[in-house]
Amino acid sequence: MRISAVRCFEVQGPAEIPAQEERQVGMLDIYPHFASRPPAGPRDHQTGVYVQVEEAGGAYGLFGPIFPETVPLIQNKLAPMITGQDPRAGEYLWDVMYRSDRHARKGYLMMAISAVDCALWDLRGKLAGEPVWRLLGGPTRPTVPCYASMLGYSHEPARIVARVREMVDAGYRAQKWFFRYGPNDGLVGMERNVTLARIVREAAGPNIDLMFDCWMGWDLSYATRMIERLEPFRPRWLEEAVPADRIAEFAQMRDAGRVPIATGEHEYTRWGFLQLLQTGGVDVLQADPDWCGGISELVKIGTLASAYGRHVIPHGHSVYAAAHVVASQPPVTFPMAEYLVRYQPMAQHFHTHMLAPEGGAITLPTLPGLGIEIDPAKVTSRRDL
Repeated sequence: MRISAVRCFEVQGPAEIPAQEERQVGMLDIYPHFASRPPAGPRDHQTGVYVQVEEAGGAYGLFGPIFPETVPLIQNKLAPMITGQDPRAGEYLWDVMYRSDRHARKGYLMMAISAVDCALWDLRGKLAGEPVWRLLGGPTRPTVPCYASMLGYSHEPARIVARVREMVDAGYRAQKWFFRYGPNDGLVGMERNVTLARIVREAAGPNIDLMFDCWMGWDLSYATRMIERLEPFRPRWLEEAVPADRIAEFAQMRDAGRVPIATGEHEYTRWGFLQLLQTGGVDVLQADPDWCGGISELVKIGTLASAYGRHVIPHGHSVYAAAHVVASQPPVTFPMAEYLVRYQPMAQHFHTHMLAPEGGAITLPTLPGLGIEIDPAKVTSRRDL
């Protein structure tokens, strides 16, 4: 049994993608001309890029959509390293890809490794005739609880209230909303952020967990002042308040008040997360299996987190890999997954089998592998990359 090829391809097709109602604060918002950018407009088509790992006997593993920037790295650097190897030798293959380049420890090359690793797990599941969560040692529960991630939704008060209640009625026991304003917006922007938190809490009631995301758009001083203002709303966490590399500042934020701190969406590998844990400044690790090193690495990050008594709640760029890992691991370490309510249907547009919560939780997939397959009826063009 050997890997015969690693390929990347792009699919396109018509899709009705509505305009973004509101955008979140971000790192570039310290510059006014970036802060004034409008939300993304509507689109009438969708594009998706995927990686496929093929086995000599005809089976294949599929993963995506992936970032187009990773395609030349997959094809030119990683494919030659693993072609001809046994696809079941997961630890060996990951280590070879990691050691193949001294810059593989972070960024796009680690994202490329992550994509290949996830495709390899899909292939192993298909070869075994089992879903990935079973190969990982699961199940640990019959369903995967999800929180509703509300990126892109309007901050107009009446619409906030309607969306919050909609998610509660849909069975979600937790929601995350995204702040729009940062340091350059002064006290007026700070009060608008507080207003968002207040409206969401009042609409959700006392028994729904609430989280708030800053997408690295704040600084330590601003975050410290905001933590004091957010405490009355009892958030489950404040997410990525400062850029990911400012590891020591997360500990300072955690010490500044009683709001738990979350980060890790933009961190990589067990070694990067070990540094976060060693600072004592993070309550929730948000490793993304699409980026942090794949399914293989997310499991190792979970082992580290369990030793420190911290939660891992994977970032929801792709729900497939995250759901399989969460389903296979103890709930005390992996309590739930993120589901981007507005964006996951777009990300899964080309898929035959959609993976989405019902009643606030995902039923464990039963298809072999991850369950990602391309629906030819949704594709008007396909090309190899």
